[in-house]
Amino acid sequence: MGSIMRGRFLAATTAVAATGLVALGTAAGASAHSHHHSKHHSKHHARHHSRHHAHPRHHEHTGAGAPTSGAPSSGAQFTASVLVNGATLTHQLAGGGSEALSSPDDITYLGGHIFVAFQNGVGPQGQASSSGNLDSTIVEFNHDGTEVTQWDVTGKVDGLTADPEIGQLIATANEDANSSLYTIDPTTGSTPVHYQYAEALPHDGGTDAITIYHGVILASASAPGTSGTPASLAASPAVYVVKLDPANDMAYTEGLYSDGDPAVVANTNATNFGATVNLALTDPDSSSVVPDYADRFAGDFMLDSQGDLQQIFFRGENKPLAVLNLSASIDDTVWPSGHEGTLYAVDNGNNQIDTVTGPFVRGSEVAAVTPCNANSAPATCPAPGFPANYLGQIDPYTGTITQLGVSGVTSFTPQSLLFLPEDQDRR
Repeated sequence: MGSIMRGRFLAATTAVAATGLVALGTAAGASAHSHHHSKHHSKHHARHHSRHHAHPRHHEHTGAGAPTSGAPSSGAQFTASVLVNGATLTHQLAGGGSEALSSPDDITYLGGHIFVAFQNGVGPQGQASSSGNLDSTIVEFNHDGTEVTQWDVTGKVDGLTADPEIGQLIATANEDANSSLYTIDPTTGSTPVHYQYAEALPHDGGTDAITIYHGVILASASAPGTSGTPASLAASPAVYVVKLDPANDMAYTEGLYSDGDPAVVANTNATNFGATVNLALTDPDSSSVVPDYADRFAGDFMLDSQGDLQQIFFRGENKPLAVLNLSASIDDTVWPSGHEGTLYAVDNGNNQIDTVTGPFVRGSEVAAVTPCNANSAPATCPAPGFPANYLGQIDPYTGTITQLGVSGVTSFTPQSLLFLPEDQDRR
């Protein structure tokens, strides 16, 4: 990652937000669409910088698959139960009438409530569903699965997050092409604000997962090359820093790093551990911020390149990217804060939201494993060697994934995850 890009990220995280969302300022003398900032960067930046010195394992650990803080025993069982079945919920069709909600995907938490995006059969470029529907539905739930309210937005919502600093939701629509973005004030009767991207996205794809990192909006640059052939896929952004301009409902973007940038191999059991390699990302997908208590990569921004079986970790200025090669494809990732909490798992294929409880270990890395989303998966899947989705635990040193036993439901194929500690889960 070049010094120019690092400088632009610093500009993004040091300017002062005037609008609450990541309103990119006028720092560093760059053009209007390339200014980025955080309204509360200073304290977060200081913590982030100190974390890297406090966690030398990021680069210097030389053990072959060092132990984490613990893992469930091989006989440990987790218990799942159905919280919400999408077939029991409906939304209004634009042409009149209603239909059941379907294809739940991303999940987030804000103000004591859970929010889930139902895609309702809309295509990845915004194509109408078989019923002619063009809208995804974002539903607000209480912890017991009771619906509070809902919002319809045009397009297939594949990324959904919450910015607790401003008390709003942010959603991306259409992960392959024709992408746009929404903000939602989570109060009953509010109207989503629709933001169009000011310029064509240079990676010729869409936007997917969205994460707030040090007050900056970061969106995955998904499906590169879908709507054309970029001059160089290797130089195409893997992640966008996004500025929202509420004066004209426009979203301005600039790449944080690219699909072909250099990264340090983080697998401690690999022969090339610590070597610098060039990335070749084809499927930037989910993302998250690694919590402070995680076994490794604490405080980093993590991007999952799902089809490539890789996690990319961004550590800020003057820090190289790190790449952890995984033993299987994954979607969402969480780091439980302890066993006293609940994992909310969105099961797209079964049109349901499940809760999972059991012997979670603080600081461990739990993921929705998605073998059929690997680039090497056969066209007809599940198939031998490529089972249906399952819950797994990632060794953050070796990238090896171990399946976790889950009982209590007939079928459990998780895709999106949210872990809430006990104090939040009982609100």
